[in-house]
This record gives sequence, structure tokens and C-alpha cells, in this order.
Amino acid sequence: MIKTGRALLGSLALLLMTTGVATSAESAADRLADALSSYSTFQAGFTQVVADEQGRVMQESTGNLKAKRPGLFYWETDPPANQFIVSNGETVELYDPDLEQVTVQDLDEQVSTTPALLLSGETDSLAETYDISEEKYGDNTREYTLLPRNEDSLFVSLTLTFYDGELQAMRLEDSLSQRTELEFGNVRINEPVSDEAFELDYPDTVDVIQGTE
Repeated sequence: MIKTGRALLGSLALLLMTTGVATSAESAADRLADALSSYSTFQAGFTQVVADEQGRVMQESTGNLKAKRPGLFYWETDPPANQFIVSNGETVELYDPDLEQVTVQDLDEQVSTTPALLLSGETDSLAETYDISEEKYGDNTREYTLLPRNEDSLFVSLTLTFYDGELQAMRLEDSLSQRTELEFGNVRINEPVSDEAFELDYPDTVDVIQGTE
């Protein structure tokens, strides 16, 4: 997930008829920051679909995630593509049980812009990191599109869809026109979650690789 080829964090935006487009990128960034920062915790199940540039489905998976500010993040993909991604705000650990391998990477500037980490990271500098636009669908739906200002970003566009203030979907497209779509279900916002829920548990026999890019 840290690399583009492992991007597990895209999602399906709601395709509804638009009723208006916000004209101020700065105010759109402010509204998105307000929406994200209102989540002290976020928990949900997800369904993920990865498609190539022709729209052919390459992978489908399900799983669950948890996020807690500041900096705590947990992502688990169900078997057969079982995988775990955990962040403590300083490092990111990627555990692949099939490979019996854990990769540990510093949460540097590039990795910290991984889409789902928006749910646990800082939101004050969104306008500095992304060009953000907003569209309104009906009375209840807001869709934010983020275009990275850094050419080395892991993705070329990211769309987040909210319904009544609740994050429902994410959609990510990479430089190879591969699209990852993620829909959330059983969303729980601001429910208590212990810090221990963000610890990665794996056997002592697993190989641990430090600092792999």
C-alpha cells in the first residue's frame, strides 16, 4: 500500500447529478479540513476494487480500518489477500502473513500523504499539499477532489465523498491510470478506541525489513 502498486486506499465516489460547484479552492480546503479534523476516531469496514486503465477489474477485496488522532492508523485486508498496515504516527509497518515479512518505513512526507492516513494525520496544511475542489450533490453529499502539488506523489488524483458529514467513499488514480475505489460500511465516528488496538501482532519468526522504500 505504501508503494503505488500496493495502493489499497482508493474508493468509489457517489455518482449523483451535481447541483453546484464551489468556486474557491481555499474554502474547499478549509471545509475538507474541518470535516476530517472533526473525526477523533474513525472505524469502518471497506470494499475495495482495483481496475486498470481500461476499467478491467484486477483485484477485489474487503477488510476493516481504524484511525485515531493524532497519528494512529490500522488497516487489515481480509484473506486471501491478507495484509496489515499500521502506523503509530512516526513509522508505518506493512505485514504480509503469506510472505512472513514485515516492512517498517519512516512516516516521511511522501508516505504521510497516503490517502487513508488523512484520517489520522494533520489537516492544517491540506491547501499547501493539494489543489482541492469541491462539488455538491443534492443537499447532503459533498465530494472533494485533491490533486497533489508534488510531482512525486503516490497518486495523481484523490476523491473523497461525504454524506451528511460522514466519509462514505474514496477514489484514487495513479500515474498509470490504475484506479482504486473504496466504499465504507458500518462507519463509526468518534467512538472510543484504545491505543492498543493499533499495535501490530506477528510471530517472532517473521522477517523484519527496516527502511525499505
